[in-house]
Amino acid sequence: MSKSKLLFITHEMSPFLDLTKISEITRQLPQAMQEKGYEIRILMPRFGNINERRNRLHEVIRLSGMNIIINDNDNPLIIKVASIPAARMQVYFLDNEEYFQRKYVFEDKDGKFYADNDERMIFFCKGALETVKKLGWAPDIIHCHGWMSALVPAYLKTTYKDDPTFKNSKVVYSIYEDDSKGTMNADFARKAVMGDMTDKHTEVYKPGTNSALYEGAIQYSDAIVIASENIDEDVLNNVKNSNKSVLEFNSTADFENYYNFYDEIVNEELAHVV
Repeated sequence: MSKSKLLFITHEMSPFLDLTKISEITRQLPQAMQEKGYEIRILMPRFGNINERRNRLHEVIRLSGMNIIINDNDNPLIIKVASIPAARMQVYFLDNEEYFQRKYVFEDKDGKFYADNDERMIFFCKGALETVKKLGWAPDIIHCHGWMSALVPAYLKTTYKDDPTFKNSKVVYSIYEDDSKGTMNADFARKAVMGDMTDKHTEVYKPGTNSALYEGAIQYSDAIVIASENIDEDVLNNVKNSNKSVLEFNSTADFENYYNFYDEIVNEELAHVV
């Protein structure tokens, strides 16, 4: 039997970018799952403060050259890759000069949330799924980390639901403490619509707050991970009311709880097929 395929989508990962607890988990969890037999792929943005030379990033020509349309504008997508030799893992970086080549990540030097963070998020979520399609690699599980990946579940359950690459994929979303301090542009939900989606599909995201992004991700995901000890009460209530499979917060050294959770999700799908 072939290995189960596990895709991680995150906006940060150690040692490339350390902003919050997310960077530690997205560094350690993929390696732990690879050691337990999963085939792993990892995608993240190539922010301007990620040093290409030190991290030995290089462009993947066969994956680059796509354009991601946002608000009727074509935005070129460049794919780069780097390896973590100690873990024998490759990380794919999504790059775009306009959106990511900045000295700071989500806020300017004065601490102001970038006005186009909504478009940067849309670009990343769309670009991630298009990159996986171009890889020709169909994941069994897609695990999203951080607010910047919150649209991925919505796209997977609408525009990409019948796509051969994703039609059998299960999507898991991790909820973290104080993930984002900013609020999206008022036009965010409209811009996020793609393919045969309508405004109704993105309505849940419309307030543009961290809680709204989480609510949308929860609504469209197959399973939820509580990845921090202290989570906003409204968000926890949304998780509880969603009736989705939930992995409660439990910090284990070897991530055995995640392995069992993934296994349940994959086997649940196989049971439906049988």
